[in-house]
Formats: sequence, C-alpha cells, structure tokens
Amino acid sequence: MQPIKRVAFLGMGIMGSRMAANVARAGFDLTVWNRTRERAEAVGQATGAQVADTPSQAAAGAEAVITMVVDSPQVEAILLGDNGAASLLSEGSLVIDMSTTAASASQDIARRLGEQGIHFLDAPVSGSSPKAEDGTLTIMVGAADEDFERAKPLLDSMGELIVHVGPQGHGQLVKLLNNTLAAVNAAALGEAITAARKAGLDMDALVRVVAASSGNSTMLQIKSKPMIEHDFEPLFRLDHMLKDVRLCLETISELGTQAPVAQEACALYEKASENGRGDDDFASVIESVEDV
Repeated sequence: MQPIKRVAFLGMGIMGSRMAANVARAGFDLTVWNRTRERAEAVGQATGAQVADTPSQAAAGAEAVITMVVDSPQVEAILLGDNGAASLLSEGSLVIDMSTTAASASQDIARRLGEQGIHFLDAPVSGSSPKAEDGTLTIMVGAADEDFERAKPLLDSMGELIVHVGPQGHGQLVKLLNNTLAAVNAAALGEAITAARKAGLDMDALVRVVAASSGNSTMLQIKSKPMIEHDFEPLFRLDHMLKDVRLCLETISELGTQAPVAQEACALYEKASENGRGDDDFASVIESVEDV
C-alpha cells in the first residue's frame, strides 16, 4: 500500500484554506487550487504550498486529491470536467471529498472514478472554521476499509475524531443527519432567546441555567452569544446550512419516512435566506423567529 506523500487540495474557502494549511504543516507535499486564484495564492504564501492553475495541474503526480467545495456539481466539475483532476491521476490514487453533498451524487462520482481505477472516499466534516484552523474537526468517512487505512494519516492532519462510518455514501448520510439536528437545535434556540427577550429575562442568567440543565447543547455554547448580540459574522453560512437540510430532507423522503420538525426548521432558514441572510452565519435564523 503506497503511502501518501503528495496531496492536491482543491477548494480554498473558509474551511478548505484552513484544512489545507494543516495538511502542509503535517509535512505533506501540497499543491492547492481554487477558482479564485488569489485565495490559493494566499494559502501558498502562508504555507509554502505550490499553486496550480487547474485541478488537473494540481493533481499531476499526487497520490491523493482532496476536494472541499460547496456542492456535488462543483465536485463533479473539478474532478471529471474539463481540466478535471481525474484526468491526470494514476490508477490507485485516492480522491477524498470533504464537501457536504447528497449521498447518491457521491456514490455516482465514486462509480465513475472507479472505472478509472481511482479510489473514492466521502469524508465530510463537522466543526466550523475555528476547528478547521486548529485541526480538531470531526471527520466521518464512507470508504472501503483499505482506503480508509491508507487515508487515515492524511485525515489525522485535519481532524481530532476520525470515524469510519461505513461504505461509500455513508459519510454523507451521517453528515446530513448531524447538520440537520444542529439546524433544528439552532432554530429552537432562536425561539427561546426571542421569547426570553420579550419577557425581559436576564440573558446571561438564562444561558447559565440552560448550560447546566437538560437544554444544554453545542448550539447553546457557540450560537447563543451571536444570537443575543446579533453578531452574524459567518463561521458557517446560513445558505450552506439550508443546502444541507434540504439534502437531508430529500434523502429522508427517498427512504420513505418523514421529518416534520426538520421541515419546519427548513422553512425558517429559507425565510432568513430570502431576507438576505444567506451569506451570514446560520445563527441569523433567529431573525426568522423574531419576525413571526
């Protein structure tokens, strides 16, 4: 099993740029690419990584390619489109998609890459930009056992908890369910804060009590302050959360079951997006509740 030394990282957004920096710090020979070249150049200047003009150029000679972009059409385009990374990957190379996409789309890309002898892992992440920066993401991986073991040292450079959740596509399913739980929780937190404000409650006291009680959650810990202060500097954009919830609802429908609570939360995120909060942090969903 050939060890991974050379890595191409495609997608230098809020998350990808920080994750790529950790790959470089771990000693991998890194080449980066981004549609907006300036973002890739900034990572290159900070880490010493090479900067490529195209995905295929970035992938040339790499044992592993990581993609971290918005959705499955982008993943497909940079892997299999014109100047796509797969065109210059050798048989036996790994592609690790760390974006959040539909499981069915992920499995289709895996099949098409497999026809070229390229191994595919879906490895979406949990944790916003601070965890991406300090390398403490949770990474859920759908892959064959041997591919997971080969990729593990590379994944360790970006994450604290790396979980092999099952075959291809299962990483995406776990991620979508997790993000939908987070979205529902954040919407409920927005409801509680709005009611507390209208009642004239002491917000600090409310948060202290809930944090020590059964209502405590990660969302309370990281989103109560932004919601209370209406500070929506994006750590994870609302439109990205909305995309994930919609994908989850589509998958749940395909499975023949229902998710009425998630449907209601989705409507609140849609309202916030329509009101211009799509590029803000998903804590801004509170405004949908305040406007009801």
